[in-house]
Amino acid sequence: MRKVGYIFDPVYLKHDTGEGHPESPHRLEAINEYVDLIKEPLVRIKPRRATAQEIALVHDVYYPQEIMDLCSAGGTYLDPDTRCSIFSYEAAVYAVGAGLEAVDRIKNGEIERVFAAVRPPGHHAEYSKAMGFCIFNNIAIAARYAQKQGFGKVFIIDFDAHHGNGTQKAFYEDDTVFYFSTHQYPFYPGTGSKEERGTGKGLGYTYNVPLPAGTGDETYIKIYTEELPELVNKFNPDIIMVSAGYDLHMDDPLTHLEVTTEGIGKIVEGILSSTDRPFLFMLEGGYNIIALGESVKLTIEKMLTV
Repeated sequence: MRKVGYIFDPVYLKHDTGEGHPESPHRLEAINEYVDLIKEPLVRIKPRRATAQEIALVHDVYYPQEIMDLCSAGGTYLDPDTRCSIFSYEAAVYAVGAGLEAVDRIKNGEIERVFAAVRPPGHHAEYSKAMGFCIFNNIAIAARYAQKQGFGKVFIIDFDAHHGNGTQKAFYEDDTVFYFSTHQYPFYPGTGSKEERGTGKGLGYTYNVPLPAGTGDETYIKIYTEELPELVNKFNPDIIMVSAGYDLHMDDPLTHLEVTTEGIGKIVEGILSSTDRPFLFMLEGGYNIIALGESVKLTIEKMLTV
């Protein structure tokens, strides 16, 4: 049995997105209910609070202060989809801190794999801009932090139904971080075409697999059991990080893909079988709370056994 960590903190529930918003605290409440059904023991981990300097590994140095001021003033809409409230800054810095704490626990050998159930999500957040429900780019900051801790090469896998424009942009000119994404296309946020492959020394280290609405298990499983392992093997990373967005599920209200819960399990198996390196999964999307809870539970069960 693998040593798997699970990161959660009640502070994530205080991020108030407003009545009826799909990115709500109910998402993590549902996940926790399903995770509590897992029979095998998990290492329960509390995140730490990321500093502004750590957030600035990816974002503009003035950006954290800007978000903090807006939240302290009572909150506002950061873009048409992304609302912050008085506790949102605190939730966001602890969401970043989950990735940092995970890297530290992996480095000291306490655990091999971690699932971080965080909100707000992160993969749309850009250098100095919140968007798509995301405030800080949790996984991109974790990748830069991991490199500072000696994990020289990082492979990021993003299976959210929406393309992670912020993560791609953070590493587009970088040959030490490989970004791989499958996503519905054309779709929000409009990026993620096959032609987007990186630039300069980063050319070839961005790999997008845009998929049409209606794509289901068969195509996804082939990508994650045949295409992905070859790329991972060639890049030979020191750690793999996964933007785990469960809105690719057929029951998700915001997207138009047809992946089943069992299909998500096969995707996760393909990821975990691609290498023996450490893994960090960080929650992104997923807005049908039953499908989300079932899928995260299955993900962690795979992390324990594959």
